[in-house]
Amino acid sequence: MNKSVRLGVLTPSSNTALEPLTSALAAKVLGCSAHFSRFSVTEISLSNRALGQFDDSKILAAAELLADAKVDVIAWSGTAAGWMGFDSDRRLCERIHARTGIAATTAVLALNELLKIMGVQQLALVTPYTEDVQQRIVENYAREGISVVAERHLRISVNHDFALVEPDTLLGLMREVSLGTDHARPQAISTYCTNLRAAPLAARVETELGIPLLDTVSTTVWGALRAVDADPAQIKGWGSLFALR
Repeated sequence: MNKSVRLGVLTPSSNTALEPLTSALAAKVLGCSAHFSRFSVTEISLSNRALGQFDDSKILAAAELLADAKVDVIAWSGTAAGWMGFDSDRRLCERIHARTGIAATTAVLALNELLKIMGVQQLALVTPYTEDVQQRIVENYAREGISVVAERHLRISVNHDFALVEPDTLLGLMREVSLGTDHARPQAISTYCTNLRAAPLAARVETELGIPLLDTVSTTVWGALRAVDADPAQIKGWGSLFALR
């Protein structure tokens, strides 16, 4: 890459893990920097109030602020489409591009593209979410022909508290889901939340468990780099997903 690339990243307001991890990933790419715009997200649940946090008007206002920085791509680093439906992210990307003229992607759409490239039909899922949110995610993947064969969730709804989950706890959960069931073993594990400190565990997880880790902070960066035709393979030591185009 011969020119600078600015990654614009839309961030839930109460996240504390996403920004340092995204900046660390961007720093691995020559000439790349990450720039952030927040909108209010404090609770993850299926209540009307919590779902209303993801109203497009609020996200588009944050995207317009990123456009002022002349970023090359705008990436929504959040996983709400997992329980709200994947079409919500597709519509959001269309609206961001229409409003700003800048290409857009999301953590979930990038993850789903990676699952397609990798041919994953059996997925393991680790999240901090409540049971009803987790079940909605599982159902949405089933509609796409992807079976969640093992899952763990921590029953937390306060978004800020997701970042307080210790990496060792996440590692333990990943070890558990990697076993799958008597009938099916996962082809990949996703740590599905952009306020978990899971991305740096990828190399260790993949070496120990022999299964790719698709963390959604990492998938956001992968998708953003791909959208601007920058090579994700410049990022080394953060998981095998970055070798994929």
